[in-house]
Amino acid sequence: MTDSKDTTAGPRDVLARYQQASIDKALDVMVDLYAEDAVHEFPFSRPGMPSELRGREEIRAFLEAGWRDGPLRYDSYGDVVVRETTDPEVIVVEQFAVGFSNVTGRDFVLPNIVVLTVRDGRIVHFKDYVNVLAAGEALGMALPS
Repeated sequence: MTDSKDTTAGPRDVLARYQQASIDKALDVMVDLYAEDAVHEFPFSRPGMPSELRGREEIRAFLEAGWRDGPLRYDSYGDVVVRETTDPEVIVVEQFAVGFSNVTGRDFVLPNIVVLTVRDGRIVHFKDYVNVLAAGEALGMALPS
């Protein structure tokens, strides 16, 4: 694994690298953005999806499986709004991912909100409020009536 750690990188820099690694499906680059003991949470997880990943290796395994077998491809991020907090290590991000679903054969837009905490250039906590209804639709799941 390459060590792309930049201890001066703040949350905005790390966010930009995270978004690009997601688009590129650059597993080593993505995993290296996380601290060894990082936590990645999905507060609105759906059945069959973990609500929390603990540590870099658990995050790696989750991403590797999802990117290898996953039917969604991210092409870009749009309407990215970054809100500063009183803590310089924490930002709140409103954004949506735009991509293509191999399941539905259609483009998708996946809104989410992220609370990102970066310390010493690495993600220590990533709270990922993904829109599970939009994700389900992109995955070809029927929406509840």
